[in-house]
Amino acid sequence: MIPTELAASMREWRRHLHRHPEFGFEEQETARFVVERLRAFGIDEIETGIGGTGIIATLRKGNGGRTLALRADMDCLRMQETTNLPYASSKPGLMHACGHDGHTTILLGTAAALASEGGFDGTVRLVFQPAEELGQGMKAMIRDGLGSRLAFDEIYGLHNKPGLPVGSFETRPGAFMGAEDGFSIVVRGRGGHASRPHDCRDAIVCACAIVGALQTIVSRTIDPANLAVVSVTGIEGDNIKNAIASEARIEGDCRHFSDDVSHQVEAALRQVAQGVAAAHGCEVEIQYERVFVPLVNDPAATDHGLNAAATVFGAEHVDGEAPRMGASEDFAQALRIAPGAFFNIGNGDSAPLHSPEFDFNDAALVPGVEWFLELVRNRLPVEQDGA
Repeated sequence: MIPTELAASMREWRRHLHRHPEFGFEEQETARFVVERLRAFGIDEIETGIGGTGIIATLRKGNGGRTLALRADMDCLRMQETTNLPYASSKPGLMHACGHDGHTTILLGTAAALASEGGFDGTVRLVFQPAEELGQGMKAMIRDGLGSRLAFDEIYGLHNKPGLPVGSFETRPGAFMGAEDGFSIVVRGRGGHASRPHDCRDAIVCACAIVGALQTIVSRTIDPANLAVVSVTGIEGDNIKNAIASEARIEGDCRHFSDDVSHQVEAALRQVAQGVAAAHGCEVEIQYERVFVPLVNDPAATDHGLNAAATVFGAEHVDGEAPRMGASEDFAQALRIAPGAFFNIGNGDSAPLHSPEFDFNDAALVPGVEWFLELVRNRLPVEQDGA
């Protein structure tokens, strides 16, 4: 059981973090707050500046040789909060609309409990990650030594899920969350007076034709057994009312669950854009970026997390075959360097993630800590005397 005093402190910490959000790689105040709390718990093995503003704290107990890593994200979104809560964001245009204030608090509560109670034999690394929303924070931490100099055998993370009841828990083995690729296509034609289209190569008309043709990628290039989504999310031209555009820009987003599909989508996108542009007498410049990789849970690690969840939440509140999610998560990078798994905990009947009305449900804090504690003590058990 989590002490009442710790639960009350966690609620205060979470609301402090909510009131003071910081964007990716700018989490200076948040990092200071986290380090102050960790030192207050008696943890002194703390490395800061990992991946820019990230923190890795290490707890060691007993003589066990295994190391478990637990991760929370710290960054916010560029969004104006509209909740009107007494602890709403104090920073215009910034808010914790994805619950990272809650995730950070859960890991702080876990650190407090492990530091005071122990109950494990081995090493626990507490990973406070920056810039998850940018899809860059975990890679930056890995470049700075996470997983190599600061090694671990397994890594686990969690995320709140609106609509899933508080006290519920879900995941699945294998591919669980999608990758995100971003693309931009710049169309260059020949502009001119709006009354003389025959003298021009209209970049807007060409861009519109490209947008339509891109819709065939999924339906005619990708195996129907594989999920893929190609979405055009923005288009703009020169924006001069009486002039035919000489340049237009298309931006978009692709989601999938495998690297093979990603490469198929990119190849088809380039072929379509170049072919349509040639037919219109235009040229294109294409940029294709892999921002988030697919999140693929290790089956054994998934089982470890589900077993701990069944103890904490009750088996009837645990779903080990949750549907795959098209959303992306930077934790996926950590799963490329070590076995591990990622899980959803219920946030109850809240506004959706990335909504200006969203707020992390404080009732989910204690269940999150209890799950992390059960997981650590299961994976790093203390040997019983007299066995």
